[in-house]
Amino acid sequence: MKPHLSETVTVRLSGETKAKLNALAEHTRRTKSFLAGEAIEDYVERELAIVAGVQRGLDDMEAGRVTSHKDAMRRIKALIESAQKTR
Repeated sequence: MKPHLSETVTVRLSGETKAKLNALAEHTRRTKSFLAGEAIEDYVERELAIVAGVQRGLDDMEAGRVTSHKDAMRRIKALIESAQKTR
């Protein structure tokens, strides 16, 4: 397995965000670079998961694996009514 190599990226932050990052770095005893890298990594993973979900939906639509709005609403209402009866 190859070692994890990092690369440098330059980002522009507002003064307010930079100050918050500085404060967080001091409180957590982490570097600003570490915190920024973690935040970007989390953001990218989350956004890629969203993109993948949208693509799955588009693939389902193209393959005809869809439910009409009318049928979906009927199912939702039935679930709500069932849940209300069990209270």
